[in-house]
Amino acid sequence: MAGAALLETVEHETGADPQWTVLWLHGLGADGHDFAPIVPELVRRDWPALRFVFPHAPVRPVTINNGLRMRAWYDIAGMDFATRADSDGIAESMAQVEALIAREHERGIPAGCLLLAGFSQGGAVALALGTRREAPLAGLIALSTYLPGADGLAGFASAASKRQPVFMAHGLGDPVVPLLYGKSSAEALRGAGYAVEWHAYPMAHQVCAEEIRDLGDWMTARLA
Repeated sequence: MAGAALLETVEHETGADPQWTVLWLHGLGADGHDFAPIVPELVRRDWPALRFVFPHAPVRPVTINNGLRMRAWYDIAGMDFATRADSDGIAESMAQVEALIAREHERGIPAGCLLLAGFSQGGAVALALGTRREAPLAGLIALSTYLPGADGLAGFASAASKRQPVFMAHGLGDPVVPLLYGKSSAEALRGAGYAVEWHAYPMAHQVCAEEIRDLGDWMTARLA
């Protein structure tokens, strides 16, 4: 039954017998195909073989979009960042991502060899899950996003999770998730003891070549 409940995924392996996994969560209204094209731009020749796993979020109505059904990791009720993230939806998505992490373990990839990445909504889930894990992952990648409930981080962050390095990047002109919220989340994580590498770029709610380069540098250190 657990296997039947797994989210559908798009997968790409950069070589035979991968020993590392990058589990990457897309943003609101996208799907697992959205970031698959980034693989050849990001991957470097001296890296070990990686398995990229891009899951499709469930389809659900999104309040802020007039109830339109789309792929979303959680519902968004309004623009107030203190309350906009549907906590039940985030909890459901965290459980679904944990199931994918467990599948990677069954396929020979331990938690310490798995990087959890996410963009926008996907990044919010990645940070929410990563800060609560008792078995640290190899690292967390959070792009154009924020940590839901960052003000209460001290109450839910596990001690073990603080061993996970964090890469965060944001657009200076992001109209969807304003820079303030990404930066304040990074500061909250640092204040709680996480090693956060923070970058900001002259872009909107998107990714750019410089960001991919910097992320590649950060991943090189993790994969070493």
